[in-house]
Amino acid sequence: MALSDLSADELARLESELGSEYDSLADRGLSLDLTRGKPSPEQLDLSERLLSLPGEGDHLAGGTDVRNYGGGAGLPELRSIMADLLGVDAGRVIAQDNASLSIMYDLVTFSMMFGTPDSERAWKDEPKLRWLCPVPGYDRHFNITEALGIEMIPVALDEGGPDMDQVEYLVSTDPSIKGMWCVPIYSNPTGTVYSDHTVSRLARMATAAPDFRVVWDNAYVVHTLTEDFPKVPDVDSLAAEAGHPNRFLQVCSTSKITFAGAGVSFLSSSRENLDWYLGHTGNRSIGPNKVNQLAHARFFGDADGVLGHMQKHREIVAPKFEAAAAALERRLDRYDVAHWTRPEGGYFIDLEVPDGTATETVRLAKEVGVSLTPAGSAYPYGQDPDDRHIRLAPTLPPLREVETAMDVVGLCALLAACRAALLTV
Repeated sequence: MALSDLSADELARLESELGSEYDSLADRGLSLDLTRGKPSPEQLDLSERLLSLPGEGDHLAGGTDVRNYGGGAGLPELRSIMADLLGVDAGRVIAQDNASLSIMYDLVTFSMMFGTPDSERAWKDEPKLRWLCPVPGYDRHFNITEALGIEMIPVALDEGGPDMDQVEYLVSTDPSIKGMWCVPIYSNPTGTVYSDHTVSRLARMATAAPDFRVVWDNAYVVHTLTEDFPKVPDVDSLAAEAGHPNRFLQVCSTSKITFAGAGVSFLSSSRENLDWYLGHTGNRSIGPNKVNQLAHARFFGDADGVLGHMQKHREIVAPKFEAAAAALERRLDRYDVAHWTRPEGGYFIDLEVPDGTATETVRLAKEVGVSLTPAGSAYPYGQDPDDRHIRLAPTLPPLREVETAMDVVGLCALLAACRAALLTV
């Protein structure tokens, strides 16, 4: 029976039962963490061979001595592997150091300081700056634009991507809107995959700002939870055909493929955008870590080597997502009080609880030893107007801990919903 169908007496009895069970959790001494989408130790072990690569005496790549300065665009061998995975020409991919987040911060900061190739002036000299943020979305994206003083505008994210009617209206009428965050494949945290129609509209749409940019964060492009890998649209070609060759700035990395702290990041875009980016990075660096890039090239071999490696990740991660869904179903399905995503890839589950109860659910879980990402973190400025979204990250803990933690989350969500319902009867 749905929670909304229960009488006041039935709600009170259920709240009492749930409260007693919740109180008993304090004696278990739980210390479980579902806050960030980190690879587990077992996943990191899959790349242990990297620690012996490239190896003593192996330091030449295409005539380049990787131990020395230079090579700002990164090793062609590794760039070619990523280009195959992204479905783009290798000449439109550069390889950098470990974090794609660093590239994204650079992209916005360079635009602020110097403007883009299509800008009349540096963005810092504009009277007003605004940015579109599909929600629920990635908190670290929002941190960049907030830190740089850019006003963020939430845009609803549905099953096929952002609400394009809203996006097209906003960008066509407001020249202060300079950009948009997008995670097009297995979005963080919903697992949404943008439809072909959405991608086409993003590439073709008219914008009031001639230097409008889409930061296309393809962080999960090969992070499947099934035996199949997603189709990857060539957004650069789509945009070029529509007369907007510089629109997309596509980033990705090996951070959750090999070692999260010692991966390689990539930027794919138009040649003009890449030259602009490298022109500015050349002032702060004499080249990326090419030794690490060569190690990765040796480790993968080719694009098929990456895909085979990712299926090993899937064997570890997919059971945790299945266990998470099963625990939530056991706790919540009977009362129809919450909904959650069942992604086919990526690192997160988006739990949607009754309006006004997400913060309380997170608090209740923390009190008994289960740490969750703060409610509202998937929204600009940390403000979910309905207080209903909670991002869950089941990858890091062992499987048994995932089962326990998700059961506690389900209990806390149901208890918070029951207490909220009692206030209205």
